[in-house]
Amino acid sequence: MKILMVLTSHDELGNTGKKTGFWLEEFAAPYYAFTDAGVEVTLASPKGGQPPLDPKSDEPGSQTEQTRRFHGDQETQAVLAATVRLDSVSQDAFDAVFYPGGHGPLWDLANDKNSIALIEQTLQAGKPVALVCHAPGVLRDVKSADGEPLVKGKKVTGFTNTEEEGVGLTNVVPFLVEDVLKQNGGIYSRGDDWQSYAVQDGLLITGQNPGSSVETAKLLMTQLSN
Repeated sequence: MKILMVLTSHDELGNTGKKTGFWLEEFAAPYYAFTDAGVEVTLASPKGGQPPLDPKSDEPGSQTEQTRRFHGDQETQAVLAATVRLDSVSQDAFDAVFYPGGHGPLWDLANDKNSIALIEQTLQAGKPVALVCHAPGVLRDVKSADGEPLVKGKKVTGFTNTEEEGVGLTNVVPFLVEDVLKQNGGIYSRGDDWQSYAVQDGLLITGQNPGSSVETAKLLMTQLSN
């Protein structure tokens, strides 16, 4: 079994002068859930090479069992440093696609024509797509076969407006994940802030926040085993 994980290449947090990127837990938890189950994982990003890590996700308070495992795992660090370019991959080669979040994807993957096409083609091929935290925001411009927004009429979740407010970035991000999912007709639901919450609607699986990474990955693995 083969899963493609798509990470951001964007490292600027708006006009704040601060750095962003992908969120470490949202990469590490699913990556190990997949590889421990014997899945072959390929990592891709728009620019290829080392994707930028959101420094906040590497602070002591953000560490988890999986992030600590990553820090001691030179092999996985080397794999992460050598992501392939997103424009070089096709859904044909994979059984599923997983998007970790972090704020970075709101700036690059949400607008990336290769990412949009990848999600559309994966779902049209009858394969699942899972996205966690801010990553559901990359569904913004993705369409269903009928030309309607992909999330229209589908059960979805993603980083909440109150969670964004909690990290003080409501006026920094290019758009709010919760708002754009609702505006596109998604049936948005949520759990409590910072608690694990994930939903599945057919082949589309979404998780609310970093703590939802394991649950989102498990839903994807269950879908693949059906």
